[in-house]
Amino acid sequence: MCPGAVPEPVYVSIYPMSGRAHAHTTSGPQGGAGAGASDELEVRGRDLTLRYARLDDAPALFGLASDPEVTQFFSWGPYTDRAQAETYIATLSAKRAQGNMLEFVIVHDEHGVIGVTGLSEFSLRDRRAVVGTWHGREWWGKGANRQSKALVLGLAFRGLGLERVTAWCGTDNGRSQKALERLGFVHEGVLRHWHVHTDDPKDVISYGMLRSEWEQGELAKEPFEIHGRIPPQFLGI
Repeated sequence: MCPGAVPEPVYVSIYPMSGRAHAHTTSGPQGGAGAGASDELEVRGRDLTLRYARLDDAPALFGLASDPEVTQFFSWGPYTDRAQAETYIATLSAKRAQGNMLEFVIVHDEHGVIGVTGLSEFSLRDRRAVVGTWHGREWWGKGANRQSKALVLGLAFRGLGLERVTAWCGTDNGRSQKALERLGFVHEGVLRHWHVHTDDPKDVISYGMLRSEWEQGELAKEPFEIHGRIPPQFLGI
């Protein structure tokens, strides 16, 4: 790409279970779809889909994140007003445009929005990012976390070409520690006073997964398909 040139969007359809993969650079998606459709990106699994949040998802997100048990270890929440969910959704487009965050709602085929997952803290030079995921309490212990992580890691390693994905976890959050370790994340050490929650510095465990570990692990065997436009600011092109 010439210096100063604006990168064109990359449209992908990746089907890892069948061994087929296709990616191309173009001014629009195949078939001449309109500009609105061209901005969409989805990762589809067995019965979950990751997609960008829409304003009409606010009631569902408010219902999930108004539960104090869900947000117990977060730096925000619980929600007390639906406007908080609307404000969150309204910020996501700018964060994508700036290359800061690629976040999705998790949509169950039958039950609708059940949580949020995504990637942030990107270093394109080092080909790494941080993953974060949360679900409504109704979905704890039902396999939703495993499938959500499989989809977002498939996007990270296969779609974005990352080499490493980090997951932060509070030292007091034993449930999340066990969940990450079951999925194959490696406990790498404790970062002291790494996050500040409501003016309280928190120690954080650094968990990591490398591309090679993902390729050899069980999560890479989970079916997923990536469809749509990958924003070029997350590809380093």
